This record gives sequence, structure tokens and C-alpha cells, in this order.
Amino acid sequence: MFGLTSQMRRAAVSIPSNIAEGNQRRSVPDRRRFVTDASGSVAEIDTQLEISCRLGYIDDSDFCATIERTDHIARMLANMYRNMARHP
Repeated sequence: MFGLTSQMRRAAVSIPSNIAEGNQRRSVPDRRRFVTDASGSVAEIDTQLEISCRLGYIDDSDFCATIERTDHIARMLANMYRNMARHP
């Protein structure tokens, strides 16, 4: 359980960190790459939540509520990625 918790924390910190770092890049492709990296961190968290649920570390209602939040973040990142191409 400690390993999953630790990995989820690192992935969660990675999301805004990648957005911040990408925001400082000069080119749109560079900025988009960091948004893609942030999206990968969201996918990591989704996977770790699924594993936690299957192992019985979290119950179904907490799992569903948290997955809804990560899905919302994933949609925001997808919109950010698309908007970068429209408004460099």
C-alpha cells in the first residue's frame, strides 16, 4: 500500500509540474509535449487507483469519485492540448 500511495503522490505532483514547465517553453510542440506528459501522469493515477481498488485498499464509491476527478483533469488537459494548436 505504501508503494502505491507514494507513486500516486509523485504522479499527482507531476501533473501541475509538467504544465508549469511546459508553459515556459517557447514553441507550441514543446509546450504540447509537457501537456502530454501530464496526461500520462493522469493515466498512471487511474491505473494505480484501479490496482488499489482490486486489492481492496479503497472501496468502490471512493474509487468512482476519484476516477471522476481524474477524468475531469484528463479532459481539461485534452482541451489545453487542442487549444495550443489554435492559439500559439
